[in-house]
Amino acid sequence: MAINKERTKAATAKAAEITATMTDLQRNGLGAAAWMSAAMFETVTALGNEVVQFVAERITEDVRTQHALMHCKDFNEMQRIQTEFLRKALEQYSAESGRLVQLGAGVMTSAMPKRAKDAGPV
Repeated sequence: MAINKERTKAATAKAAEITATMTDLQRNGLGAAAWMSAAMFETVTALGNEVVQFVAERITEDVRTQHALMHCKDFNEMQRIQTEFLRKALEQYSAESGRLVQLGAGVMTSAMPKRAKDAGPV
């Protein structure tokens, strides 16, 4: 019984310490996040969604490839499957890089709307 009281006391103290630390961070550093607009948060969310969707698509491709490799019947078929996998991966990564660059520019544009004219090509 005494052990549980001590654990509870220690956990409560740790929670209080964490809460105090978070409060200090918000007061001293994270308060600067107030300049972020709703548009910026929406753009950052879109960026995160894009990454999650891309990873899900790549995992699906990985599973398809593994399935095809487990059922291939000869070396030539295995080589064709691997070549197609690499070709598709390179295409998808290249396309995704472009989308992430555009979304990243959108984050900056939404962070500094008066500078939107600078978001164009260099």
